[in-house]
Amino acid sequence: MRVLAAMSGGVDSAVAAARAAEAGHDVTGIHLALSRNPQSYRTGARGCCTIEDSNDARRAADIIGIPFYVWDLSDRFHEDVVEDFMDEYAAGRTPNPCLRCNEKIKFAAVLDRGIALGFDAVATGHYAQLQTGADGLIEMHRAVDHGKDQSYVLGVLTQEQLARSLFPLGDTTKDVVRAEAAERGLLVADKPDSHDICFVADGDTAGWLKEKLGDRNPNTGGDIVDAATGAVLGQHEGTVAFTIGQRKGLRLGVPAADGKARFVLDIEPVSGTVSVGGREGLQVDRITGTRARWCGTVPGVLEGPGVTVQLRAHGAEHRATVTVDGDRVEVTLHDPAEGIAPGQAAVIYDGTRVVGSATITATARVDL
Repeated sequence: MRVLAAMSGGVDSAVAAARAAEAGHDVTGIHLALSRNPQSYRTGARGCCTIEDSNDARRAADIIGIPFYVWDLSDRFHEDVVEDFMDEYAAGRTPNPCLRCNEKIKFAAVLDRGIALGFDAVATGHYAQLQTGADGLIEMHRAVDHGKDQSYVLGVLTQEQLARSLFPLGDTTKDVVRAEAAERGLLVADKPDSHDICFVADGDTAGWLKEKLGDRNPNTGGDIVDAATGAVLGQHEGTVAFTIGQRKGLRLGVPAADGKARFVLDIEPVSGTVSVGGREGLQVDRITGTRARWCGTVPGVLEGPGVTVQLRAHGAEHRATVTVDGDRVEVTLHDPAEGIAPGQAAVIYDGTRVVGSATITATARVDL
């Protein structure tokens, strides 16, 4: 099978490419140039967009003995991922750009181009497992290493995409992957894992958004108010600096009467109002989502002890009942969750199998 190995420059994708080649596939390594100006990124940045990462990927391909190319997808990445990220924050939501990148770039743009060039599949270093179900469909399951499991950010993949995907690391723990990289002589064996948003150079998301949004910024300031009383507690310099559940950086001029911490409960970008309150105000047990993506057959109602929903990339699983009506997904959590923001993804599982995902549009708070 002819396989494109997406090589980010990290240890995981390098070992995944090596394993694909060792399995007998005809492998070609590709590095995705996603930044329009990689020189602007901080020295030593760990992401998908730096010159350093491109060089690391090239050296790994040389050691593995496979052809290597750099594909410039910066325009597509900017349109489908960066612009989406800015639009979501401007609307008061909190997006996950990694899911959008997997949906639009790594398993759409790359796969489409690969198929046009005669390749059969794309291999990545994601920690997830694929297996064929009793119905003949390709199922995606959590990785053996639950601490590294990345099935959450892959919950946007369709059956057609899964059928042309390879995840060679899903049955392996991270320490074994690093040891294998060292044995293979790969220089990235000890390279740190990726962190933060790859296109935000210094990790200052709020500052980056204020600079890049320009006239699209919905506001440059407003009131911070008590969600219960409406009393103005302070001022801020733009709602893009806030996310639901945030506690730090509120700079409130009026201390809470009970002495307890306050959290961001709601963001209204048109008026520029940020509402805060006690931690109990963060609890939700009902979630509505749209932009549904299904890994296999579209479900109707999902319920039972194995049905769970994960609401953050490294968050806990919540037992749930899920009802699907067209593109609308309604989730009822059996136990409340805290700090869930519109824009995040709700990824649905049945046991270890990923059923699909939806983008959260609304939440309902538990009646206390």
